[in-house]
Amino acid sequence: MRVEVVAVGTELLLGQIADTNSQWLGEQLAANGIASHFHQHVGDNHERIVLALRTALTRSDAVIVSGGLGPTQDDITRAAIAEVMNVPLERDPALVTTIRGFFEARGRTMPDNNLLQADVPAGATIIAQSRGTAPGLICPVGQKVIYAVPGVPYEMTDMFERAILPDLLARQSATGERSTIASRVLRTWGASESALAEAVASRFSALVDDDRVTIAFLASGIEGIKVRITARGVDGAHATSLLNDEEARVRALITATLGDIVFGVDDETMEDAVATRLLTRGSTLAVAESVTGGLIASRLVNVAGASSWFRGGVVSYASEVKFDLLGVARGPVVSPEAAVTMARGVADLLGADVGLSVTGVAGPEEQDGQPAGTVFVGLSIDGHVQHVALRLPGDRPRVRAYGAISALDALRRELDRLAVT
Repeated sequence: MRVEVVAVGTELLLGQIADTNSQWLGEQLAANGIASHFHQHVGDNHERIVLALRTALTRSDAVIVSGGLGPTQDDITRAAIAEVMNVPLERDPALVTTIRGFFEARGRTMPDNNLLQADVPAGATIIAQSRGTAPGLICPVGQKVIYAVPGVPYEMTDMFERAILPDLLARQSATGERSTIASRVLRTWGASESALAEAVASRFSALVDDDRVTIAFLASGIEGIKVRITARGVDGAHATSLLNDEEARVRALITATLGDIVFGVDDETMEDAVATRLLTRGSTLAVAESVTGGLIASRLVNVAGASSWFRGGVVSYASEVKFDLLGVARGPVVSPEAAVTMARGVADLLGADVGLSVTGVAGPEEQDGQPAGTVFVGLSIDGHVQHVALRLPGDRPRVRAYGAISALDALRRELDRLAVT
């Protein structure tokens, strides 16, 4: 079974609202082993909706169209589907009664416009509405099918789970092609998308003729590059086995070429990775931030239970705070020496085993002879200090954001190194 999603609404094309419906439907289809190769957006125009539906039916077995089932003049999905089916719209008296009852139960009179929601393409099956006034539709088109659901997300999800998914699974079972799709995301920091692609190029070549496993790259801005591995198996256990096997191969290639840049899996953030390592060591952490202005501490407290290992932080933005509170020698504050002193100073000040610091230049002007984008990370672990020098791209907000995650990554790497020495 191949299913295409068509989202209707000019507001989607104008960027006035985000299309969360298609995203959710894609996730649900994949989770149930149903392929979805195409998604479309189309405005509130009869001819273009008809074209979108006909195009979808040429390349898919089923179409889920979301939106355009309301009571106003621009809600024309029903009429477009009827044209694709080559049948008339017929007003369903039972639906009229149901919709009118919806209003009467709330002490209101039904506007005549709502009668449009009782118009059904001849031959279609109604998906009863339980949360609003617009019913959904199951519309046969030869051996294929169009499902129509309202654009309101909680109405759409209810109809999908209650009527559409069971119907899709029944159709798929009839073909004898039941499968399960599973995905896993490797999260990386410190390499470009092109470098990652080169590192795993041999796996792409090996998978050309294998439709069970695919690899894709997802650029995620200040959260790095994600490598998504997707596997299709005959059941959940088979899909997981394929994922485990491919993940091992991909990780080995990435590590051999680019080093220890994989920091997490799926929803694991950089701060989660740092927290796991600190808990394993039984260590506590304190941070001293200049250029990042508290971004690191903010990320750390996103981790549930952070109070058990995170002692706190000092936002030492003014030079005098570095001198008076953290023991930095008077002079340039954007330097390796300042960074390591800040890390050691905040660890001593807050009684932590590990100190992490950042000092640098967010721009636009240089400071202490250092250009914008210069960041020094200081590390103090059980009294041993070192620094990492970074040159970060972008404007002021990006330098600060990149600096925060890069500092955490430097700490993650050093904790890993110490764990094996």
